[in-house]
Amino acid sequence: MTDHNQTLFDRARQVIPGGVNSPVRAFRAVGGTPRFVKRAQGAYFWDANDKRYIDYIGSWGPMILGHGHPAVLQAVQKAALDGFSFGAPTEREILLVEALIKLMPSMDMVRLVSSGTEAGMSALRLARGATGRSKIIKFEGCYHGHADALLVKAGSGLATFGNPTSAGVPPEVVQHTLVLEYNNITQLEEAFSLHGKELACVMIEPIAGNMNFVRASVPFMKRCRELCTQHGALLIFDEVMTGCRVALGSAQSVYAKSIPGFEPDVTVLGKVIGGGMPLAAFGGKRAVMEQLAPLGPVYQAGTLSGNPVATACGLATLQEISRPGFFDSLSSKTRSLVDGLTQAAQKAGVPFSADCEGGMFGFFLLPELPQNYAKVMTSDSPKFNKLFHGLLDRGVYIAPALYEAGFVSGSHTAQDIADTVTAAAEVFASL
Repeated sequence: MTDHNQTLFDRARQVIPGGVNSPVRAFRAVGGTPRFVKRAQGAYFWDANDKRYIDYIGSWGPMILGHGHPAVLQAVQKAALDGFSFGAPTEREILLVEALIKLMPSMDMVRLVSSGTEAGMSALRLARGATGRSKIIKFEGCYHGHADALLVKAGSGLATFGNPTSAGVPPEVVQHTLVLEYNNITQLEEAFSLHGKELACVMIEPIAGNMNFVRASVPFMKRCRELCTQHGALLIFDEVMTGCRVALGSAQSVYAKSIPGFEPDVTVLGKVIGGGMPLAAFGGKRAVMEQLAPLGPVYQAGTLSGNPVATACGLATLQEISRPGFFDSLSSKTRSLVDGLTQAAQKAGVPFSADCEGGMFGFFLLPELPQNYAKVMTSDSPKFNKLFHGLLDRGVYIAPALYEAGFVSGSHTAQDIADTVTAAAEVFASL
């Protein structure tokens, strides 16, 4: 029987670098042939061989309602009939921004863009422009898109500024980027002691989804907020992955439950707010956001920003996930999955730890949840690859990389969760 996935991959590699348009899709980390998707519906997609998979990547997070939700589909179809793009403002942009501000009161104003990378890059420029400072802090293992200044790994010491992790990024571009260990309060305090007057911002994923799933501890996040306030730096929350995914009010609402009055200064959003369309945003307090052109000196622009079809998709998605009980149900399903996987691994004697929040989850082939990138890197990669392919063979699609979070949608059923746990138990028994 012809493997149509392999045929397509062979063709793709002749005309697309690596055969894919985003590196993780190439299956380089796990081996094997990528699955080329023909169609998707609800919690499933079908590959080029017409094999069905339970989908736990959900387009890497946006498909919180599942694929092809009727209300979203109707909104997109109606918007497309009115026009694909105008290069001029529309009422729907206002409606979407008003909805975001209502969900996240830390933002007074929002600028819409087309991708998470664009939003993160623009938020960084805004922080530097608003503060008149150059240096920034990011954390090892946090991914903020592929803008040059943020493609940095940690140096060997506390005050060592980063080295690029990609060819094509000159060292001088990242000379102002200080990379610290995630959840390390001592490093954070020393960095502010050394560079506090020069720091424009601290940029952080509150739950780091490119380390699989690692939370910033409450004491660590509290100290980030205190030090930024004390030294006049901006605290930027990168919620591209967690925004409207871990809670309706995003991760900042989760931390606000433990830290009275907690708010970031700037929030970066993407994925869920676009419902699967190319749409992202960044927002913050009025005094900061008014530094953007045309009001202020910080330039940012985009031909497709606020695209009318994308905003229709995003607005319909936000309306659906705002319905009473949606997040309670989503959280319950995700917790059921994580608990089931944990029990299956324990029964098989496989070292395993897992965590979740809302519709986002992650697991490690480690006995305890890691708190930083160095510990994440000790997870058993060969064993994960066997787990990945074992699940794939059984019709369960998780991220084809050890260091990526997973996502549950509103369309996943109790049976989907049960089938996934059963498949995992079979694979665990063979590891």
